[in-house]
Amino acid sequence: VSVISGFFTGHMTDLLFTEKDLVTSLKDYIRAEESKLEQIKKWADKLDVLSAAATQDPEGFLGHPVNAFKLMKRLNTEWGELESLVLTDVSDVFISNLTIQRQYFPNDDDQTGAAKALMRLQDTYQLDTNAISTGELPGSSSTSAWSTLTVDDCYDLGKVAYSEADYYHTELWMAQALRQLDQGEPSRAVDAVTVLDYLSYSVYQQGELERALEFTKRLLDLDPTHQRANGNLKYFEYQLAKQKKVEKVEKVEEKEEETKVRQRRESKDDYLTERKKYEQLCRGQGIKLTPRRQSRLFCRYYDNNRHPRYVIGPVKQEDEWDSPHIVRYHNIVSEKDMEKVKELAKPRLRRATVHDPQTGKLTTAHYRVSKSAWLGAYEHPVVDKINQLIEDVTGLNVKTAEDLQVANYGLGGQYEPHFDFGRKDEPDAFEELGTGNRIATWLLYMTDVQAGGATVFTDIGAAVKPKKGTAVFWYNLYPSGEGDYRTRHAACPVLLGNKWVSNKWIHERGQEFRRRCGLNETD
Repeated sequence: VSVISGFFTGHMTDLLFTEKDLVTSLKDYIRAEESKLEQIKKWADKLDVLSAAATQDPEGFLGHPVNAFKLMKRLNTEWGELESLVLTDVSDVFISNLTIQRQYFPNDDDQTGAAKALMRLQDTYQLDTNAISTGELPGSSSTSAWSTLTVDDCYDLGKVAYSEADYYHTELWMAQALRQLDQGEPSRAVDAVTVLDYLSYSVYQQGELERALEFTKRLLDLDPTHQRANGNLKYFEYQLAKQKKVEKVEKVEEKEEETKVRQRRESKDDYLTERKKYEQLCRGQGIKLTPRRQSRLFCRYYDNNRHPRYVIGPVKQEDEWDSPHIVRYHNIVSEKDMEKVKELAKPRLRRATVHDPQTGKLTTAHYRVSKSAWLGAYEHPVVDKINQLIEDVTGLNVKTAEDLQVANYGLGGQYEPHFDFGRKDEPDAFEELGTGNRIATWLLYMTDVQAGGATVFTDIGAAVKPKKGTAVFWYNLYPSGEGDYRTRHAACPVLLGNKWVSNKWIHERGQEFRRRCGLNETD
């Protein structure tokens, strides 16, 4: 999985306003250039009339002493002034602004990351290239001209896939570019010959010789002198003829090859199965919410055993899943407090990190694509207020918990299936904290998401959709301290919108008398 190296929704919002300022500066420059050209034009028009009249009777014209004086003056002074006007550079302010802002611009890696994110969304939500190109995404109420992809955009996406030897996506996006060219859409950078060249090679790399030959012939119809295509034509025809000769032999050996392929796949089965489950759940498929299970899920007013804060005003608690027990608290944090948390986090958002099981330290990972920041209780009363809220609602001690982590998932932002707790094969995962394992997770959704962005539990087949102002809570460990492997979960890619969450990882230390051990490992 690829990452967008430095830009997520929080930062990209700033970039939009930066671009708006640059457009204003550009318009100022255009007006200055137009004013300069208007002055030059007026001067040229005036002299055009004068010179036309003067050259009809040069001697008579110069016989007037004023005309002779003004000719001397024009040639000696005014043409010099015109030269200075022509050479005046009115672009200084615009170029200066552009130079200053350019340091904040995305680079090639960021653009490549954004392209890969788009293809990740395409795969996860099984989107057609034409749907993406026309901007008609699930959850979008309307499509504007700004949300569509041009031929050049589709071609660039195909080139990114090609550079990664991803011939599957190369084919999809080059075919889309070709369709749009065939429909008469103009392009400033690419033609059908170039697109067909990529298409023929990408389908060849996927073992489709006949289609590769078909694209090559179409290319040569447009450009019969294309050197590489002429070479490929001969090669593809030779390979097809060779393939037909050995077809009988291949049929005999087919069963043996199938056995070998099956063996090679076995090592990948677990990952592929989970990946498939993950993507299905993200699409809202494969959710194991049977009528029987649903009958065990309830909504209630919850006061946490008559906690003084909630006796009069209990919180709204909803069961999201029965086993493991996953609950959602509605309207748990105010709009004002959530905005303050986002405000505090924005300046320090960095690539989100995970615990490295080998080193026990925090590190970035390809499977977690988001930006995050950590907020301590001492930094602002709102953070302290949220920490106290978590303690009051869950009944757990948050003094040994990790700081509040705030994450922003932008374009294609996701977190692939993982456990929050440290497993037995990584005993030193949280050793440096000295507070034991992560006993529970509190996850607060601070925005609604138009499409995508669900939290899915791959082992049990559950999906929890983001809802602003609600928090989801579950235990990662059994009362015995053993890890509950059913809590393996993931954050689906954000398809449409912007996802802000904050989470609190609560640790074992301090919970000895708040969540007592059971008599059995899996109580």
